[in-house]
Amino acid sequence: MKIATLSIGDELMYGEVVDTNTACIAERLYRVGLTVQRHLTVGDGEPDIVEALEFLSDKSDAVIVTGGLGPTIDDITSRAAAKATGRRLVLNDEALAHLKGVNEKLGGNLHPLNEKQALMPTKSTLIPNPVGTACGFHLIHQGRYLFFLPGVPGEMVRMLDETVVPFLLERNRYRKVVRTRVLKVFGPSEAEVDFLLKELAAVNVGITVAFNVIFPEIHVKLRAEGESEVAVDDLLERAMAEARAKLNGVVFAEDGATMDSVVAGLFREKGITLSLAESCTGGLVAKRITDQPGSSAYFLEGVVTYTNAAKTRYLGVPPQLLAEKGAVSGEVAMAMAKGMRRVSGSDVALAVTGIAGPDGGTPEKPIGTVYIALANRAGCHAKRYAFYGDREEIRTITALTAMDWLRRQLLSP
Repeated sequence: MKIATLSIGDELMYGEVVDTNTACIAERLYRVGLTVQRHLTVGDGEPDIVEALEFLSDKSDAVIVTGGLGPTIDDITSRAAAKATGRRLVLNDEALAHLKGVNEKLGGNLHPLNEKQALMPTKSTLIPNPVGTACGFHLIHQGRYLFFLPGVPGEMVRMLDETVVPFLLERNRYRKVVRTRVLKVFGPSEAEVDFLLKELAAVNVGITVAFNVIFPEIHVKLRAEGESEVAVDDLLERAMAEARAKLNGVVFAEDGATMDSVVAGLFREKGITLSLAESCTGGLVAKRITDQPGSSAYFLEGVVTYTNAAKTRYLGVPPQLLAEKGAVSGEVAMAMAKGMRRVSGSDVALAVTGIAGPDGGTPEKPIGTVYIALANRAGCHAKRYAFYGDREEIRTITALTAMDWLRRQLLSP
């Protein structure tokens, strides 16, 4: 079955609102073995909507339309649908009753303009809206299924799940089993990961490999399709095992897990405690730690020692060391980590210091120079990094690198 989506709204065309509906529809259909072939977005002009509907109806078996079902002057999707399909626009009694019922529950009277939301093309079937005012509708035009849903994401997804997806599944002649597994990688470049996995799809017939960069992570998606759930799952598991082996050491999480949730699980498993001393990241590492439920069981405390005076006052970093080596140095990073561990009593202490920019760089220590240090019972060590990007990107990759340090520390014997 060929499926297309049509998103309607000037706010989408002007970039004022991000179209999350399209991604949601595609993901939910893919989950049940249906694939979207085309996505199209148009503004609130009636000629554009009519043209888009005619084009997509000609190319697709089903079209899912979102947006333009509200009460305002720019909400003209119903009128455009009637024109595109050669039908009259009539008042739908069921939709009108729904509108009145919602308004009564809210303690108000139905505004005359709201009645516009009950206008639908003739021979349409109402799509109930359990969480909003605007009901949707669907109709069959020249053998094609056309669905019209509100643009409000929370309303759209309920109507999609409860009405549209079941309708399509009942009429789909061939429903394939589709599975996707994800390996999340941090460290190597996208090209390096691609090189490591270049033969994976060729060796495992039926597997496709795709990459998605969510800075600074790389998500490797292994997809399999087939008629049998058992066969597809078996194929995916074999491909995952091979991919893990080829990416040994740089895979930090799989599927729905994240770097932060993995680190949290390891801390709970090991039963050790943590403290943090941050400078250039301004508390981003602590935020990632404390965003995880139950982090109070292992995270003792953290400080943001932004100035040299703060590093000396709270962590005991010698002023002479700061003067000789500079705040951004391996020696100071280690002094911060050891000082943090001393004052907190934690098993592990991690420290971060660097130059995030846009100012402060020198030829010896350019913007993006970062030092990370870790202190534990075995001692203390530090490493220098040269990151690239703007201030936010440097801080983001620094925080994730610090989390990866903790992950590797917790996995070490």
